[in-house]
Amino acid sequence: MKKVFPLILLQVLMLIMSLSSICSKTAASKAFPSFEFILFYGISFMILAMYAIAWQQLLKIVPLMTAYTSKAVTIFWGMVWGVMIFHETITYKQIIGCVLVVAGVVIYNMADIKSEDTDEKDVNKTEDKEAAK
Repeated sequence: MKKVFPLILLQVLMLIMSLSSICSKTAASKAFPSFEFILFYGISFMILAMYAIAWQQLLKIVPLMTAYTSKAVTIFWGMVWGVMIFHETITYKQIIGCVLVVAGVVIYNMADIKSEDTDEKDVNKTEDKEAAK
């Protein structure tokens, strides 16, 4: 479970990052440089700044390859926000593509967790052998 928790945090971080897209798209629909444009652009910037700090902290406990692979999940959040907030339409091909991407991330992360388990077992065996000598 302790290996799954950082991955959950990573996905929450991707959700938070995706919120900046909502603000960016909303800002793009406003007249430049209106108050609304500056407001939504500023909120987007603040979300990305908070994301950057959280990302750096998360990289202390999550392997870089796992973290970057998980960024692909923002495709899912983009689809959710596009449909729910901006009333965009999605096609079956887009849904299939999104499912494949998310499945790939899940498979990759599961393999990463299993390889860490194997590495820990190998280290424990080595320590046991050294202790027995």
